[in-house]
Amino acid sequence: MLEESEIRKRLIRAQKEHVDLDSTIGLLTSAGAFDQILVQRLKKRKLQLKDEIMTLSSKLIPDDIA
Repeated sequence: MLEESEIRKRLIRAQKEHVDLDSTIGLLTSAGAFDQILVQRLKKRKLQLKDEIMTLSSKLIPDDIA
């Protein structure tokens, strides 16, 4: 299992990439004519990152609930 510090680093990178993709998708789609295949690929990557963010976040939550 990854150490907490490594999980946090990966989480921050994934969150940053997710935000960057959101901005990129917004710019591309607001420009009028755009490459739909490219936007679909970016959206798919964004969903993958969302799943990764959820997985990494859950690893940082302690197992025992008091």
